[in-house]
Amino acid sequence: MTALDLLLPSSCAGCDRPGTACCATCLDAFGPPERIHVPGVGPPVWALAAYHGPARELVLAFKERGARALVAWFGAIVAAALTTVGPRPWTLIPAPSRRSAARERGGDHMVRIARAVEIAEVAQVLSLAPGVRDSVGLGVEERRRNLAGRVSVHGRPPPGTTVLIDDVITTGATASACVRALRGAGVRTHAVLALTSARPAQPG
Repeated sequence: MTALDLLLPSSCAGCDRPGTACCATCLDAFGPPERIHVPGVGPPVWALAAYHGPARELVLAFKERGARALVAWFGAIVAAALTTVGPRPWTLIPAPSRRSAARERGGDHMVRIARAVEIAEVAQVLSLAPGVRDSVGLGVEERRRNLAGRVSVHGRPPPGTTVLIDDVITTGATASACVRALRGAGVRTHAVLALTSARPAQPG
């Protein structure tokens, strides 16, 4: 992939259809926020799509394959979702990436999305301690132990509806660890909003 491909992609990152970074069909994989059942997190958890098909491909293309042009699409769908998760003013707190992963990706992908949401403030106050492993392949308890005590809070977000944002909810370990760290620093998380979820919707 060349630098020109990143700026002017010739095909959809979700289905490889020529003409745009994200075609209308793949964008339709993301809908209104849906409550997700994640025991132990605390605040309500919302997701915009299930983690499969075009939604999964788009998230992976942006996160792992450098499809930077998708940031405007993701920023727009997060902005549209905010009125569901709470009243304005909104402050987005990006879930942190491992430092090595952020370096490999040319920056923290969730920070990039948060900054594309023009109607919200961004508070980049969370970081992961060195030694946190890649969560891929880890079970539920392993993910929890991997993050236990390793999420740090630096500073405080401005007043308003505080929303933790992430790319995918799997076990909920990351969201839980981030919410716990923020609570310990005296910061209330009003909602968690994920682009995608591998978990079922909340019953009822």
